[in-house]
Order: sequence, then structure tokens, then C-alpha cells
Amino acid sequence: MQQKRTFNGFNRNRNFGNNQQGGVGPFGQRNNQKRIITKKPNPFGDKTLKTIDYLDGKFLLKFTNSQGKILPKRINATTAYQQRQITKAIKYARHLALIPFVGQDLS
Repeated sequence: MQQKRTFNGFNRNRNFGNNQQGGVGPFGQRNNQKRIITKKPNPFGDKTLKTIDYLDGKFLLKFTNSQGKILPKRINATTAYQQRQITKAIKYARHLALIPFVGQDLS
């Protein structure tokens, strides 16, 4: 007697997620360990509402890499609102020649 197969070819009679073998499924062994999520420290320190000033060049250079590119918020550990303020301040400071457009390491 042939077993019925679903549209994706897997056997209907096997319960892949809840069997006694630790969750062996169609994609191999599942890792049952929980992920440990750590929060990055806030670059603004304890002050969460610090104003971002375009005149503070040393502070703005923390949010750029060695090539002069603006780092994304997942690396900066900032909120979306703070990242938009940082981006505007960096662009305005570049326009006024307070910080360089490109890094000095480039030749």
C-alpha cells in the first residue's frame, strides 16, 4: 500500500516537530539551545535625549568608519530617530567642512 504524500513530498504520517528524537525534521537536526541576546551599550551614555549637534565633530566621527561612511544603526546601537538625527548632522557638518567626506587613510 502506498503512503499518501503532501504537495511538497513529505510523508504525512511523520510529525517532524514533536517527535522523541529531539526535533529531527526535513531540514536536519534542530538546535534546541536558546539564543542569548545582549544589548549594545547606548553611545549617548546615560542621557537618552542628548541633543546631536553638528558642531561637535569628535562626537560625530564616532558614527563613521575609517573610510568616512556613516555606520548603520544596528552597529551604532541607536534608535531610528537618533540615527536620522546623526545622519543629518554628519551631512551638515561635512557640508560646512567640519568633518571630512572621506577618511585620511585612503591614498
